[in-house]
Parts: sequence; structure tokens; C-alpha cells
Amino acid sequence: MATPQAPAPDELARLKERYRHERERRVRPDGAAQYRAPEAEFGYYADDPYATGPDRREPLSDTVDVAVIGGGFGGLLAGARLRQQGVERVRIVERGGDVGGTWYWNRYSGVHCDIESHVYLPLLDETGYVPEWKYAPGEEIRRHAVRVAERFGLYQHALLRTSVTALTWDEATETWLVATDRADAFRAVHVVTATGTLTEPKLPGIPGIEDFRGHTFHTSRWDYAYTGGTPDGGLSGLAGKRVGVVGTGATGVQVIPVLAEDAGHLYVFQRTPSSVDVRANRRTTAADVGAGRPGWARARRDNFLRIVSGEPADVDLVADRWTSSAGLLEKLLPSFRRQGDRDTFEAAYEVADAAKMNELRARVEQSVTDPATADKLKPWYRYACKRPTFSDLYYQTFNRPDVTLVDTADTHGIERVTERGVVVAGTEYPLDCLIFATGFSVGVCGVHSGKLPVRGRDGAELLRTWAERGPRTLHGFTCHGFPNLFQMGSLQNASSVNFTHVLDEQAVHIAALVAAAEAKGALVEPSRESEDAWVAVCAQDAPDHEWFHAECTPGYYNREGRGRPNGPTAYPHGAVAFHDLLRRWREESLSEILRARTA
Repeated sequence: MATPQAPAPDELARLKERYRHERERRVRPDGAAQYRAPEAEFGYYADDPYATGPDRREPLSDTVDVAVIGGGFGGLLAGARLRQQGVERVRIVERGGDVGGTWYWNRYSGVHCDIESHVYLPLLDETGYVPEWKYAPGEEIRRHAVRVAERFGLYQHALLRTSVTALTWDEATETWLVATDRADAFRAVHVVTATGTLTEPKLPGIPGIEDFRGHTFHTSRWDYAYTGGTPDGGLSGLAGKRVGVVGTGATGVQVIPVLAEDAGHLYVFQRTPSSVDVRANRRTTAADVGAGRPGWARARRDNFLRIVSGEPADVDLVADRWTSSAGLLEKLLPSFRRQGDRDTFEAAYEVADAAKMNELRARVEQSVTDPATADKLKPWYRYACKRPTFSDLYYQTFNRPDVTLVDTADTHGIERVTERGVVVAGTEYPLDCLIFATGFSVGVCGVHSGKLPVRGRDGAELLRTWAERGPRTLHGFTCHGFPNLFQMGSLQNASSVNFTHVLDEQAVHIAALVAAAEAKGALVEPSRESEDAWVAVCAQDAPDHEWFHAECTPGYYNREGRGRPNGPTAYPHGAVAFHDLLRRWREESLSEILRARTA
């Protein structure tokens, strides 16, 4: 496909007005409140359909060196890096029936990772594994999570199908008391919270969901007992059935082509179309990625990180649509080095953005035969407004006579659900099955939501402390008044599109801190002054992207149209610079965070 030429100034003006119009069609006054959590009468949407076998055990009251809350890749990486540092008693506590986190829950048909598997799957050098596909299917990723847990002995002390309900610092013993929903009350010298950003499934708050008489489930809790088949397809249970799917984001783009193969008729309820770029997935060999060289995986993922962070690189090893469109990620990742003054940069950025989006809209026209359907599938917003998606099957699915696209933009979403089906613009679409591909509540983890209360010195509550002064950390990991507590995530840290790479750097850092503390018989706790200094670093050069996201179509990037405020929420110079900063700090200043134990 030829790349469209750069748009002229008058076209840019027309695009801006079209983007504004399309945004207003979709924005809702209730913002993020349009979604509901899978709780109370909707709690069954979050039940675990994959756990098997009996799960009876006695409550634990022992002591471990480190409790890791969460068994996704963040928790697994923390555990692996701690074991490499010689820490023996590492306990992962995970509410799912096995490790894997997002990849334990997401088993819907068609599930793949959008980041190349050779940079996304962590610890490839350490485990000797070479992924089979350029973009790994979910089951390959889940198996790798199990491989990591087995390789580093993380099952030995693990508590699965268990949720932590409270963390309380005990000053007398200088340990954390960890309480769970299984009546455990064990102690940990150190605690790592790795509860992730994609853990809580969200449901649209559509009136009448509880009245639907057909079958319904969320994609993160796929019901194969009803659909039949496997993550590879073959959903024979849907033969002859009228199936509706709500959501056309990254999950919907992957699952819709598979559903169309087996459903009697598929109705796709879309509020905002995704941008869908080329995937070009294929099987790979060790020779394809140079896996015979020591450190090949680290070199490849470092190269990918540099490119998507706007750093110079001599070669593009991954060479996909993430790297070719890397410059357009500047509004999501505060890392790019702007050339020239801001006005010049923004003008060039807008031209490049428009050219890319014109290319993606042209792809819709070339793939979808019905012009009216194609027009509904075109993404009318700027590239960084919504998460990019990738598929070579999605658009062609809408050429099938047994697939109907139902656009809900003018009614700001589905109006209501009845006993028989879904109502949009006064028209009822009778359904036998309704599937919610509505994703997760991004950034909502137990600690930050208050579901997992954390009490430090003198009973101080972490969230209340932050409410009074704003979030205060050193490098995003540790907090004054909460000794030996380490948080994984993006708050006052660095982020990237390949989040497992970021998590691994965090795990290496945390493991080094724990090892240093154990060697010296010390506690890990920053001073208030070091927290304040770090917050000042994050604030000083924080990028001004608030105006950009305020103009975007509603989605989770801008809190459903409410905007994305500027502030000291992340390290402003990107992941590459941040990881270098952490390495230097560990070499030069690590001892500053260690405090003498008194117990």
C-alpha cells in the first residue's frame, strides 16, 4: 500500500473539524462512570472458569523473605530476579488458579500479543526459549509464564486462588503482616505489589443487562463450555446462534473474525472504531532472530525500546508497525527529543499524524466492499488518541453476509438490553449470546483503588497519606513511612508500549534493593527529602499533553473524554534514560535508602 502524501493545510483544517465532530458524537456526560465493576449481582462475570480440582488448604501463619502480590509477569519477574539474588523464601500470592496474570485470564479465541513475542516474552535468554511466532498466541505466552515459575522455583511457596486483603506493618518485628481471603496471616520481611494494570474486567453500565435471558460472559472469562472450541477457534457451540459482541478495541479486533467463522449471525456493536494496521504474523525460527548469539533477546528488546522511545538506533531489528510509527507515540510516552521549537515540532507532528491516519482509513476502503460499512469503520481521530491495533483479518470479516456492524455513536452507546437482545436507536437486535469485549479497568489495582489497604508506620494508610500530599515515592518504588514495601507499575516510573521490558527493569532494581538490605541487615525506606526531590524531577519537565488528549475521542487514554491532566505522574525523559538513571543510582547512591533495623 502506498503511503498517502502529506496533507495540505486546508485538509488539516478539515480533518480537525471532522475529528471534533466525531468526538462529540461519542462523548458521554458520565465519563468513566459508564462502566461498572463485576461486583455484587454482577460478580459472576469475574469468577474463574479455568481453575480445576479441589482447593482446600489450611491457613498459613509462617514467615517468608518476600511476599509478591500478583502472579502476572510483573510478579514472576520480581520472583525470578529475587531468586537470582539468592533470596530463598519468595511467596507469590495470586487470585487466579495459576500464574500468568492477564494471560491467565485472557483465553478468548484469537488472542495474541500485539508486541513481537521475541521482545515481549521476558527471560528468554535465561530460559533458553525461542518463541514460535512473531506475535505469540495467548497460550504460548501463558505456557511461558508457567515456564518462568518452574525455572525459578516460584511454585514452592506460592499461594494460588488467594487474594491479599490487607498489608500491615508491624513495628515490633519490622515485618509486614499479610492477610488474605483464605484466613492466612503470614509475615513477610519485604513486600512487592505487582497487581498489574489489566486485572479488573469492566462491564458497560447498560440498563437491563441483568434482564437478558440469553447467555453472556466477558472475554477475559471465556465460556468454552458454552461456545465449544479452543483459543484457536472451532466454536461449534455457536453454530446457528445469534451472537452479539460489545467492544471493538484490541480484544474485539482479535476475537470478532473468529466468532464470525462459527456464529450463525454475528452482530458487532461499535461505539468508536479502532485504527487497525497490518499485523503480518508468521512463524519464526531461531535463525530469523539470531537466537544463537548470547544475549540475543536482551539486545533485541533494547533495540525495540530505543526506537519506540525516540532514541537513535543503527538498525531496526523488529521492523513492524510499532517501530515504523514510533514518532507518533510522543503524545503517549514522554520520551521523544523534540527538534527545534515547539510550534515547529507540533506542526510537523500533525502532518505526520494525518498522513498515517489517512493511510489507515484508506486501508478500510480497500478491505471493506460496502461503502457505508467502510465509512463506519474509519477511525476519525489522531493516532495516539486510542490504542493502535493490528490485524490482517478484521476488516474482511465485515464483507460476510452473516456479520452486521451496528454503529452506536449517535446514541452514545447501546441504549438498553432487553430479555431478548440489544436495543440501539430504537431497534432491537434479538440475540442468543452477548459477549462483552470491553477490556479491563486500566490502572485500577488493589493498592491504588483502596481494595487492598496498606498501613505503614503508626498505622498510616498509604492512600490517605497520598491524598494529603499527593503521591510521593522515590523512583516510583518506595515510600517514606512504609519500609520494605516496593511497588511495581508506572506511577512516577517510566512506561513503554512493551511493558514487560519495563517490569523486568523494575524487578532487577527491586531485587538489588532487597539483596542490599539483607546483606546489611537493614530496612529499605526513602527519606521525605528524597521523595520530594524525585517528585520535583518528574514535575520539572512533565510534557504538556493535556490539550492533545482533551481533543481526543473518548477512551481509556483520556478518561472517557474527561482529559488526561499533566502532572508528576511519570519520569519525563522516557524509559531508556530512566533505566540508565536507576543503574547509576544503584552504583552510587543505593546505601542512602537503607535504614538500620531496631527489631
